Order: sequence, then structure tokens, then C-alpha cells
Amino acid sequence: MEILLLLIPLSALVVAAAVVMFFRAVDSGQFEDLERQGRTTLFEEPDGDSRDRHGEAKPTLTKSA
Repeated sequence: MEILLLLIPLSALVVAAAVVMFFRAVDSGQFEDLERQGRTTLFEEPDGDSRDRHGEAKPTLTKSA
């Protein structure tokens, strides 16, 4: 039972640290644009370039019959 005297304050400190980290992330603007990354993943920009950023040819998707 004495372990509770250590675990309860320790868990309260962990929760307080998590809350502080969350509010710092919100204040720094980390959650401002939640949809941009998903949009860029789903919808590739048609730039006409068939090479990736390393200069290698990008794989193309073709429909199989």
C-alpha cells in the first residue's frame, strides 16, 4: 500500500507534463493545418515531371486488364 504514496504523485506529474507539452504544441501552431499533408499524399500535383527529388524516374500506375 505504501507504493501508492509514490505512484499517485508520480502519475500526476506525468499527466501535468503531458498537458504542458500539448498546450505548447498548440501555441506553436503545430495543429494549424491538419489537412495539407493528407491532401498532398492523396492528390499528386500534375507538374509534368516524371522524376522524383533524387532524379530517379517515378513509378507509374497502370491499369491491368
